Amino acid sequence: LPRSLLLLLPLLLARGCAQGLGQTRFICTSVPVDVDMCAAPTQGGGAAEELRGTVLQLRETVLQQKETILRHQDTIRELTAKLGRCESQSAAEAPGGRRQPGPAKNTMGDLSRPPAAETLSQLGQTLQALKTRLENLEHFSRLNASGQGSNLKDILQNKIDDLEKQVLSRVNSLEEGKFGPRNESEERGKIESTLTSLHQRISDLEKGQKDNRPTDRFQLTFPLRTNYMYAKVKKSLPEMYAFSVCMWMKSSASPGMGTPFSYAVPGQANELVLIEWGNNPMEILINDKVAKLPFVINDGKWHHICVTWTTRDGVWEAYQDGTQAGSGENLAPYHPIKPQGVLVLGQEQDTLGGGFDATQAFVGELAHFNVWDRKLSPGEVYALATCSSKALAGNVIAWAEGNIDVYGGATKWTFEACRQLN
Repeated sequence: LPRSLLLLLPLLLARGCAQGLGQTRFICTSVPVDVDMCAAPTQGGGAAEELRGTVLQLRETVLQQKETILRHQDTIRELTAKLGRCESQSAAEAPGGRRQPGPAKNTMGDLSRPPAAETLSQLGQTLQALKTRLENLEHFSRLNASGQGSNLKDILQNKIDDLEKQVLSRVNSLEEGKFGPRNESEERGKIESTLTSLHQRISDLEKGQKDNRPTDRFQLTFPLRTNYMYAKVKKSLPEMYAFSVCMWMKSSASPGMGTPFSYAVPGQANELVLIEWGNNPMEILINDKVAKLPFVINDGKWHHICVTWTTRDGVWEAYQDGTQAGSGENLAPYHPIKPQGVLVLGQEQDTLGGGFDATQAFVGELAHFNVWDRKLSPGEVYALATCSSKALAGNVIAWAEGNIDVYGGATKWTFEACRQLN
């Protein structure tokens, strides 16, 4: 027993032995450790037995508490280590998957990659898109009787066939459990490198077609969920008290197609953002205020969407394929869209012009991104969705190849949706 408890025992014993007497005085004396105090004759034998039981119970409690403290110390050390690892890997996030205000972490470095099955599925979709582009190039080559273009097309087709075999081999190896995380990452890097090279060569070949198409007849392709593929609009937005943002989109990414566009200004990364993240519905953010949009568009088909907004009462409307699908109010009321920001297509900004997170990247195709500083009428939206010759270009941002810079392997090629409708 602890020494402090041994010193108290004579006092407790004397009190127990004096029960039933009149006025008493207590005398504290030292007692050898090996002496059984309760064996001394007392008038209260029952009290002595009770005291012995109390002493044994105290001893048991002390031992149990000591064991508990040791267990808690081990648990605390383990949790502290885990917390340290978590803090070193990621910053805290706000509800809904968006980062909390304040200094943002630079996420341009390595991030956790998506599961192998999802990656291979995306690679398969990319290969299919490349095949379609090569078929268009083959048709163009035949019209122009270009033997050199045909030969290059054959070389590129062979490369795509080889890539398909590699992807199939990776799928089989993963199913059999042959690849560990490190090997899978290395093989994925090799395939991505080859795809980037292939994209560039096809893009160079497609440049020969640009003179034969209007400057707005192009689309952007973001084939993989990365933190480095994006496009940047060269022009910033002015101060706006109302806007309309319209575009064509095509995606089958799941869960969530990502961020078609984001506009950040100094001090506010979420000044104007369209995002579908995780299993959440698509949302429009204005000054970090959120409205959920009723779009259902990740079916792998082209869809035309428009969002209009006015600062007065924060009234907004959402259109899908030319028809109003939803509306609301009180979305950042009386807050004008601030000027002098950065407008990015395909990524969500955590810092001005950067801080991209691969999990929030847009995966799919995007075209005819236009911005107006007013609310479009339902008739004007319908004209855009039906590719009418009366459709207007954005008076703030107009879709033109000269207005867009592309980075990280995202590509431009001919836009087909309107051709299919006309």
